[in-house]
Amino acid sequence: MRNKETIELRRHLMDTVRREIDFSQTDQNLGVPMPPIQKEVTKDQVLIKLPSWQEVVTPQGTLDYLIRNRRSYRKFEEKAMGAEELSYLLWATQGIRAPSPKRTLRNAPSAGNRHSLETYLAITKPMANEKGEILFKRGLWRYLPLEHALVYLSSPEPLETYVTEAALGQAFVGKAPVIFLWSTLPYRTEWRYSKASQKVIALDAGHVCQNLYLAATSIGCGTCAVAAYDQEAADKLLDLPNPDEFIIYMAPVGKIIQGNSED
Repeated sequence: MRNKETIELRRHLMDTVRREIDFSQTDQNLGVPMPPIQKEVTKDQVLIKLPSWQEVVTPQGTLDYLIRNRRSYRKFEEKAMGAEELSYLLWATQGIRAPSPKRTLRNAPSAGNRHSLETYLAITKPMANEKGEILFKRGLWRYLPLEHALVYLSSPEPLETYVTEAALGQAFVGKAPVIFLWSTLPYRTEWRYSKASQKVIALDAGHVCQNLYLAATSIGCGTCAVAAYDQEAADKLLDLPNPDEFIIYMAPVGKIIQGNSED
């Protein structure tokens, strides 16, 4: 049934908002400095470079194979993923090809090259490199695309319980060896697009998660996009300053159980 409330809600999916914006008055056109393309690392945070994945991880499958075999998986093997595998997935989703202070070409598209997303990880099973050295312990981490590194945040316990609560009680999310949690800093996009940012930020998140699906499929892993979550619990878990930054999407990742087909 159509009513005024429904029509107004659907406007967020439309691009008619551009007719209402005087783009000469955006912060970009008013000469306001561009917001940073990556959150800073504080002096007390530990930064660990991600290992090179190219000589360890060999993605399999043609593009048409990966598209046909993409699934949403909610059951994973009860073992940790390799640090090189994680490095590959982060490169595929938010990795940078050509870094610069003002413009970054990444492996997922973003409206106006604004890239408002930050990638957080909840690692429930410590990750080792191919030599068996533990690089990333249990806890919460943030990805730094410019350095292709992770910065350690904290280890709230019981981590699986907190992640499950943030995912509205969906236990399969907390059981995964690693959970991707994407936040958005809307002003990065609003600086250029003002009110037209809402729709394109959501589209950007979809681009990133689809890259995760395809990349995970190529190395025998699975994921499941999760858009139903407890906003307050998710933001509190990562100590985010909502509404300046807040969780917008999440996806658990792990090795698939052979013979288990879901969607």
